[in-house]
Amino acid sequence: QVQLVESGGGLVQAGESLRLSCAASGSIFSLYAMGWYRQAPGKQRELVAVLTSGVGTNYADSVKGRFTITRDNAKNTVNLQMNNLTPEDTAVYFCNADVLTTLQRAVYWGQGTQVTVSS
Repeated sequence: QVQLVESGGGLVQAGESLRLSCAASGSIFSLYAMGWYRQAPGKQRELVAVLTSGVGTNYADSVKGRFTITRDNAKNTVNLQMNNLTPEDTAVYFCNADVLTTLQRAVYWGQGTQVTVSS
């Protein structure tokens, strides 16, 4: 079993910053891609940023230049530094990881953390 636990969400004003963190734990043999998705009210979940087990990254166009994803492979963590936040960034942010356990390879999700940006 694998658990992803997010932290760092909150309420900020437009232009401010937040840093989200996600820690993976459990029967992890290997971690492949780790990333962040978000879901705003009434909208579908969308990719924010993903980082492969190497150095490849992919960002949503709406966050390029403002958000930075990093990971610590030794600690099985992935972080999302969010700068210059706007009200359009308001959403529940979910951590996502492609994990190989001793039994299977599967994609796991965290429980989500709320980010609210006021104008």
